[in-house]
Amino acid sequence: MRPAIIRGAIAMWASAAVCGAAPDWAREYAATQGRLAQGWNTWNTNTVQCQVLLPEALAITVGFHCPKLFGGTQYLASGQPGGTDREKGQMAMGLHAIDGSYSEMTLTWRGLRARIQSATTGPDLLLLVTPLDPPDEPSTVDFEVGILWDKPGSVSLRDGLITARFPSREVAVFGDGTPAVDRTIPTASPYLSFSLAGNAAVSTGRRRTLGEIERAIAGARARCEEACRRPGVALQTVEAVESALGWDTIYDPAHGRVVSTVSRSWNVGWGGYVLFEWDTFFAGYMAGFFGRDLAYANVIEMLSEATPAGLVPNYASGRGQTSLDRSEPPVGAVVVRDLFRRFGDRWLLEAAFPRLLAWNRWWNERRQVDGYLVLGTDPANPAYDREDGAVNTLQGAKFESGLDNSPMYDGAAFDPRTHKMRLADVGLMSLYVADCDALAEIAGALGRAEEAGELRGRAGLFRSRLASLWSPERGMFLNRNLDTGEPSLRMSPTNFYPLLAKAATAEQARRMVAEHLMNPGEFWGRWVVPATPRNDPAFGDQAYWRGRIWGPMNFLIYLGLRNYDMAGARAELAGKSEELLLKEWVGRGHIHENYSALTGEGDDVKSSDPFYHWGALLGAIPMMEAEGPPRP
Repeated sequence: MRPAIIRGAIAMWASAAVCGAAPDWAREYAATQGRLAQGWNTWNTNTVQCQVLLPEALAITVGFHCPKLFGGTQYLASGQPGGTDREKGQMAMGLHAIDGSYSEMTLTWRGLRARIQSATTGPDLLLLVTPLDPPDEPSTVDFEVGILWDKPGSVSLRDGLITARFPSREVAVFGDGTPAVDRTIPTASPYLSFSLAGNAAVSTGRRRTLGEIERAIAGARARCEEACRRPGVALQTVEAVESALGWDTIYDPAHGRVVSTVSRSWNVGWGGYVLFEWDTFFAGYMAGFFGRDLAYANVIEMLSEATPAGLVPNYASGRGQTSLDRSEPPVGAVVVRDLFRRFGDRWLLEAAFPRLLAWNRWWNERRQVDGYLVLGTDPANPAYDREDGAVNTLQGAKFESGLDNSPMYDGAAFDPRTHKMRLADVGLMSLYVADCDALAEIAGALGRAEEAGELRGRAGLFRSRLASLWSPERGMFLNRNLDTGEPSLRMSPTNFYPLLAKAATAEQARRMVAEHLMNPGEFWGRWVVPATPRNDPAFGDQAYWRGRIWGPMNFLIYLGLRNYDMAGARAELAGKSEELLLKEWVGRGHIHENYSALTGEGDDVKSSDPFYHWGALLGAIPMMEAEGPPRP
């Protein structure tokens, strides 16, 4: 096994103090990462205009040059999804197969509009650039060929042919189009230049004509589209979900792993990659619709970031930072259980169970007050505490919720001596009960009877404590101020999570849905489900978790509805979630971090990343609805 490929497996194995030969699951995971880290794909997080061949790290970057433009950027080779900056270009992302067999996007930049498509055929890459609108000035497309990440090899250009040489093989790169002489682009690597007066293309392996490449690209697109067809769900919805993962899955050279990061833009700002806990588990869930390898990689790589204290952190990044003081909502066991139900691989359970169990115990030991679960932030070490800035503060505890500025926590009491918020949290407790249930099922499948009993006991305890938070007057489970004993009337979609924990009776569930979820004065409407009810003063803010719509909230509510006889509510939520996703995916190629609950727009604010993979959870809901009832 190559250490660079199995970083997650080795970290988890070593921390569990396992002696002797590597366990079977570690070998299985090494093979999983080995399969993922092969071939051509958009592995380079710094630009979507780059295709990389693994394991050699040969990169072909598509650059655009407008040499006669006055002022501003004249050469563009580092585009990112979305954006409104005329200088940096605007990228409308299109269909992207997770395995890299096809991708497409449309660039708009300084009067130029062009489509970039890629396809693979066997070991070879085909890249096609099609100008859709003529540029303001004569322009070129330049295919730069180089090697990334200090990998061994060399690249040379001779007589219009680029040859990359590696210790184990050579790769030839050919071009076709109207040749252009372009000697002023800012690159130190060999490149091929073509006029944007017409189509241009490159291919590897053997020389192909422009016509051959165009036909092969069209065939690859048709095959990718056909693979996205699912009974009972719109084709564009499935394409959006797969493409969200396709574009946001990268190769992390620092750790030799393939993983789905939340957003390329976030990666650049966080040192090359950033993993947020529940975001990454949700990426694993969505990847499961298309196959097991990427789904398993996302789960195991997030668990491999667990701290010595046992918590799976709020974040881990390429800057070397990990949130040692706080976690995020515990959704990992539910994801692992559902992937096991889908694929049946026992080794995944063996890999994940020790970390999930330690994390489950951590919540019980570190976040319990008077039998309730609360949010918190533990001091870690002086250097980290200063660098993070939120450790042992109310804001740090809010960050643990994943709902950074939710009005539910406005004015909440925080005790810096115990490092905990003084608020019994309905959403956290519900997700924890669901975590206990899922982990008990996993323990049972592994024959771990003692741990299964322990987990069922904790699930029962906290389910009973959840029952004490039911308000018959309000028809809802409400957070409770632990200093005054009074319920908090500030609500969010997390108040519906007892449905996921199966903590609500059938009558309670009926009231929650009828009186609150489907109440247009609170959570219902054309665009749903807002993170703040419409009758809350903070709803009008439409700022991050204050009033906007978030895919994970819709998704978790939907999972809860599946536990009850609520087919109508499920279907309506699925339909509205799909409509919201497609509003900006179709035409703009955006999958937003969050959306306005007033207009359904994601582009209305700068604080909504235009290509953040968990926005695609809005499409996962109708995909699940089309699949039918959950597996037992």
